[in-house]
Amino acid sequence: MKNSYLDVHPWKIIEKGFNSNRVKSSESIFSLGNGAMGQRANFEEYYSGNTFQGSYIGGVYYPDKTRVGWWKNGYPDYFAKVLNAPSWIGIHLEINKVPLDLNTCKQVNGFFRELDMKTGIYTRFFEAQITDDCRIEVTAKRFLSMDEGALGVIHYSVKALKGACEISIDSFVDGHITNQDSNWDDPFWEHQQKTVSNELISLHSKTLKTEFEVCTFAQTNLINRNEIISSNFKTKEQAWRLSQCSSISLAEGEKFTLLKFGGYINGMNYSASQFNTKALSVINQAKGKGFDKLIADQKASWAKVWKQSDIVIKGDDKAQQAIRFNIFQLNQTYNGKDARLNIGPKGFTGEKYGGSTYWDTEAYCLPFYMATKNQDIARNLLKYRYEHLDKAIENAKKLGFNNGAALYPMVTMNGEECHNEWEITFEEIHRNGAIAFAIFNYERFTGDTSYILEMGLEVIIAIARFWTQRVHYSNFRKAYVILGVTGPNEYENNVNNNWYTNYLAKWCLNYAKEQVLQVAVTNPKRFEEVKSKINWKEDEVNQWKAIAEAMYFPKHPTEDLFLQQDGFLDKELFPTTKISKQERPINQHWSWDRILRSPYIKQADVLQGFYFFEDQFDIKSLERHFDFYEPFTVHESSLSPCVHSILAAKLDKMELAYSFYLQTSRLDLDDYNNEVEEGLHITSMAGTWMSIVEGFGGVRLKNNELHINPKLPVQWKEYSFKINFRGTLIKVQKTKVGTKIKHDNIELNVFCEDKII
Repeated sequence: MKNSYLDVHPWKIIEKGFNSNRVKSSESIFSLGNGAMGQRANFEEYYSGNTFQGSYIGGVYYPDKTRVGWWKNGYPDYFAKVLNAPSWIGIHLEINKVPLDLNTCKQVNGFFRELDMKTGIYTRFFEAQITDDCRIEVTAKRFLSMDEGALGVIHYSVKALKGACEISIDSFVDGHITNQDSNWDDPFWEHQQKTVSNELISLHSKTLKTEFEVCTFAQTNLINRNEIISSNFKTKEQAWRLSQCSSISLAEGEKFTLLKFGGYINGMNYSASQFNTKALSVINQAKGKGFDKLIADQKASWAKVWKQSDIVIKGDDKAQQAIRFNIFQLNQTYNGKDARLNIGPKGFTGEKYGGSTYWDTEAYCLPFYMATKNQDIARNLLKYRYEHLDKAIENAKKLGFNNGAALYPMVTMNGEECHNEWEITFEEIHRNGAIAFAIFNYERFTGDTSYILEMGLEVIIAIARFWTQRVHYSNFRKAYVILGVTGPNEYENNVNNNWYTNYLAKWCLNYAKEQVLQVAVTNPKRFEEVKSKINWKEDEVNQWKAIAEAMYFPKHPTEDLFLQQDGFLDKELFPTTKISKQERPINQHWSWDRILRSPYIKQADVLQGFYFFEDQFDIKSLERHFDFYEPFTVHESSLSPCVHSILAAKLDKMELAYSFYLQTSRLDLDDYNNEVEEGLHITSMAGTWMSIVEGFGGVRLKNNELHINPKLPVQWKEYSFKINFRGTLIKVQKTKVGTKIKHDNIELNVFCEDKII
């Protein structure tokens, strides 16, 4: 393994021994979330060393100033960023008047932390030598409730191992927070009101500009044998840091335990006048249950998640740990309960990429949620885009498009484009196609045709109108071309006729034509409603058809290959093996100019198209293109290895498929790209799931039927997974002997290796 400081365990992430150089990386890896909020694994106690503080609330963001491109017409007004929220976890201690600080204490022994993925419980243990005659033991457990989105729980115990201890306790809510990734020194939060009592400490804050209102709350209790006892806490205010304080004397061998409840009440769901009432209700319900019952409920909630989404691998603990870590983080990030929320590339683990919604959701995440949850949750991801259709039309209008053409944003929080790189914002127009493909993918997998009727048709038409205006007819080529784009390979900017983009445009136009004609026949009433709403012109379908039939695709002059873009063969085509290890990853060592002139591909581009539309190309064509493009691919996007793993498995290149699987699944655990301290790659984790289910498992939809063609890596003894297909839970088990498929729907046809099961 590239980074081996974490133990390998099928259900747990384990770190042994304290190393200050690993703190920020572990803060990412041991992050917690529950779909509504999340936080990095920051220490409860004070830490003076290098750390990345981060607590996040779903849907809360800030429109930071855009620094570049201010002179470019159509440029976004702001760059949205996920905000570090006020913190509720702090429990600072002084032992015999010396602050407990792992960065400065005389010695740290037995440091151990564990994230139990089966239960979502994070545990930390250490012994700290405070002075020569004082040594303590700390055990801390933390979880974010999967049942109550506003609730987090900390169980914090201190034992005197050597000498007597006079301990001062400061348990607090802290509004003095900053963002790690900020271009400006402007404050993001304005604190409105505070409540300080033994019952509750709470901080009512509001974001500047966006005016999101949030209540950060906490209550701390002394417990004995899991029963809350009289606390004797005193309250203290320090500007916008609110504390419940106490002190306790421990003889050698004695211990005390704190039970802290905290979290956020979001103004998206409650008025400011309700904040404290709701916070007290959450706390009192938690106190009424007690810690043991809260733990039991947390285990039961996660058991339900794992019952449907677990993947079991036998014979390879590294692979097993990795896939469960990926599934665990995806379920922590998004649960589908609130259609206003989506999936940021870093989830609740960091600030990079602004925490916003990208095309990753449609291209990578949707299949995971379709197959491991009920279809309503996946449907909410598509509903999110429909709710933002007006904004997508507005975004296109800013660039000169008209007649209801929609350009969905590359990056968004509320439907508005909010990215600050021109090459990404206005050239990566392929994201429009990913959204249309997601609608197609959802309907074919779930069998749910109602989304098209209720919402999807309007989205598809608006996207088709965009492509109609974005292409132009080239007299030179006698075909329609698309100029000045960036494909999924972001190491080529402002190119002409990116094959993947052109192919998506053609597909979108054909798909829109098919859906319009179908709805017009099967539900003319609904079609008339849509027509009157969108200023429909009867010749639009014919226009789409004409453009699709005459779309240009760059081709190799002598080989039977599609070219990534018109100028690809002008480059010096050296494979990635020519790059020295000292220069990898190239995005951390090369100038941008050098990268753009190189042949190196950040992530699957042409091969992304072959992944989406594999039924439109034969196996020999796939192999030709895979063998040509993969040697130039550096996989410096987290979204790349999974696609290559799936395609390699289809081509029976099983060693390569397995290698790519390890790379995508252990990207963060082994820190392949030397950046895990910035947060986890949440959206690519869905690709890890795809690499097993679609890659090794061979799950496909053909002619409205489910086909499975499992293959077993030689490193594994067996594997099994479950998918929820149209309300039926199907279990697939692949062993060295053969394949077993179980389901209880007698009317459902499942094909395994083209034989009906």
